Amino acid sequence: MYVCMCHAVTEDQVKRAIDEGANTPRQIAKGCKAGTDCGSCVRRIQALLGEHGARPCPTARLAARLGLADPEGPAAPGPAPTAPVPAPVVPLRAA
Repeated sequence: MYVCMCHAVTEDQVKRAIDEGANTPRQIAKGCKAGTDCGSCVRRIQALLGEHGARPCPTARLAARLGLADPEGPAAPGPAPTAPVPAPVVPLRAA
């Protein structure tokens, strides 16, 4: 499957780069240019880094903790998001 359509980079190519020591999206981009054009593949590259033993970037971990992570990708450990607390109801005074 393609990860980066702009540069025709496949998941296998990204996994190979990880196996060769890349542990950030920038290091992967140096080898195959994935993530250097439109940037839409960077989240998937981050997910592959996390799935294959490399440490995902801090932004991906923060997004997962806030519940903003891609639902198909791996979730980083952290506290579950809490539901918002509703505002108190204040009765209206008759004029």
